[in-house]
Amino acid sequence: MNKIYQNRWLPIGLVAPQLLLIGIFFYWPVIQAFFWSVYLEPPFGGEAEFVGLENFSRVLDDEQFYNSINRSIIFMITASSSAVLIPLILAVAADRHIRLAKPARNILIWPKAVAGASIGMAFSILLNPHVGLLSPINALFPGFWNPGLNGTDANIMLNIAYIWRGIPFNFIILLAGLQGLPQSMIQAAAVDGAGPWRRLFEIQIPLLSPQLFFCMVLEVTASFASAFALVDSMTQGGPGGATNLFVYKIYVDAFKSYDLSGASTQTVILMAIVMLLTCFQFFFLEKRVKYNR
Repeated sequence: MNKIYQNRWLPIGLVAPQLLLIGIFFYWPVIQAFFWSVYLEPPFGGEAEFVGLENFSRVLDDEQFYNSINRSIIFMITASSSAVLIPLILAVAADRHIRLAKPARNILIWPKAVAGASIGMAFSILLNPHVGLLSPINALFPGFWNPGLNGTDANIMLNIAYIWRGIPFNFIILLAGLQGLPQSMIQAAAVDGAGPWRRLFEIQIPLLSPQLFFCMVLEVTASFASAFALVDSMTQGGPGGATNLFVYKIYVDAFKSYDLSGASTQTVILMAIVMLLTCFQFFFLEKRVKYNR
């Protein structure tokens, strides 16, 4: 390190702007959330009143809190599992050099450059019951698809947009993992008579477990805590609160109901849930990961 950087303060100076931004935009809001969770913060300014754990008691007595948690868990299970499974299927297809695999690799990476709100608006139009892709079916069977009035349809639409958003990153990670597998082992299995499906399930997927675990950890936390842009741009929590996920409820409570203390308390609870989910995956699921090839 000293041979590369003759001045010992130079490395610190290079990373300082990044550390400053992380501190201001990530850690300072976290500290503020903890502070406001034990204070009753006036929505229009004024002196905050210390109330201890009263905010937590108020939030935990709210039925809407549990409803939003249940919706978030269901969304996390459906969206995160599909957001890993579909890129895995696409990566396996691309790795086997099927027809149009090369242009498909480029096309599948493009959505990474699109913002979440833009994806939400695009899918709102594509899946619109009157002018979208399913409008011909709606013309034959009125009411077949109506995410504006049907909560199940709204959740399906939200899942589709979320899965599409996650395809590029997971596809890149899984395809790179597949292409890094020892080909001699796969070729030896083929010589011994193992078919493509057997090679996939008994050799490739077990060896790909580190990449699958990495994608699953990121998707589980992201689906629980980062679906705000899609919900806000597609359903605004409707219809009838069917897509009012926990992260969106925090936004509504803070910026529409002006309950800053309640929203901060729920933010602290959200952080605790995400940490527990992450710890659970590392303590229990990581034992099945095979790092040695």
